[in-house]
Amino acid sequence: MSTTKVVSPRGKRKSSQALDFDHYVALDWSMLTMAVGHLRRRDSDPVVFQRSADLQDFKAYLKTLHGTIVLTLEETTSAHWLYLELRDYVDRIIICDPSRNRLLSDGPKTDKIDAAKLVLLLRAGLLSEVFHSDDTLYDLRLLLSAYTDLIRDGVRAKNQRSALERGHGTASTHAAFILEHLDRRIELYLKSKAAYVEQCEDFCQRLPQLRRLLAVSGIGTIGAVTILGIVVDARRFPRTANYLSYCGLVKLEKSSGGRSYGQRTPRFSRQLKAVYKIAALSAIHGHSPIREYYDHLLAQGVPEHHARHRIARYIATVTYGILKTGTPYDPYRWRNTNSIA
Repeated sequence: MSTTKVVSPRGKRKSSQALDFDHYVALDWSMLTMAVGHLRRRDSDPVVFQRSADLQDFKAYLKTLHGTIVLTLEETTSAHWLYLELRDYVDRIIICDPSRNRLLSDGPKTDKIDAAKLVLLLRAGLLSEVFHSDDTLYDLRLLLSAYTDLIRDGVRAKNQRSALERGHGTASTHAAFILEHLDRRIELYLKSKAAYVEQCEDFCQRLPQLRRLLAVSGIGTIGAVTILGIVVDARRFPRTANYLSYCGLVKLEKSSGGRSYGQRTPRFSRQLKAVYKIAALSAIHGHSPIREYYDHLLAQGVPEHHARHRIARYIATVTYGILKTGTPYDPYRWRNTNSIA
C-alpha cells in the first residue's frame, strides 16, 4: 500500500516509489548473518556481500555511502526493530511484504541471491510496502497487540474447557484435575481482560482521535482502539476504496480481454473487518441514525444481508474520513445520496 509523503530524519522527502536515489540497498537479516545488496543509480548489476549479523557494522557501511539512500528489507519479527534503528541512516526505508516477492522463490535460494533480487525489485519500484511508523501511537499498538493475544488465549481456554466438560464431565480424575486448572486460567484471563479494557479506556480519554471514533454508532472502546491502533495514519490510504479493500469489505474484479472472470477477495486485516461487522450489528440493533439508514435500505428493497454489509462499509467510510480529516462525526451524513455506500 502507499504511504504518506513525510520528511525523513535526514531531511529528504519520502515518496511512495523507490525512484531517483543515489544508492539502493537491500538487507536480508537473520540472527547469524546479514546479506546486503547494493546498486548505485547507474549500475546494472548489484554488488552483494554477506557478513555476520552486526548492526553497528551495517550502520558504518551506510555512513560510507554519499548521496541519497533507500533501504529495503522484508517484513519479519525483527523488521520494526531494524526500522527504528536504521531510519536515521537513510533517506527512505521500505519494509516490504515477502509474500508478494515471488521472484525470490525462482531458482536457487541463498541470502546473497535474495538480497540481489530484492535490490533489483527495489529500484524497479515493484515492492509492496508494509506500514511501519515511529508515531506516538506506538504504545497503543503494543497494547492492542497484547490484548489480541490475550483474547485468543482466553477463548482457546474456554473452548478447551467446554469440550472437555461435554466429553468427559468430572467422572474422570484427570478430567477434574484439568478442569480445575482451566478454571484458574480462565479466572486470570477475565481479570487481565478487565485490566486491559481499563487501559484502553484511559487511552480513549486522552486521545482526541479515539473520542471522535467513539461518537460513531456501533463503535465501542475496543473497536475504537483497534481501528486507530491498526490504521495510525489514514492518509496512507489514498482513497476510500483502498481503505475498504484493506478492511476486506469489498472484492476486486477479475477481467481480461473484455471478459469478467468474477471477483476475488484481497488480502485484508481480519481485525478491522471484525470490528466493522460487529459495529454494524450493534448499530442496527439499537436506536441511532445508522439504524435509520438501515431501515431506509430495507425500504428501498435491499436484502437484509446486503443492507448489513452496506452498513459495515458505511461505518468504515465514516471512520476513515474522521481519521483522515480530523472532522467530527456527522450522524446523518447518509442522507446525502452521494455518500451512501
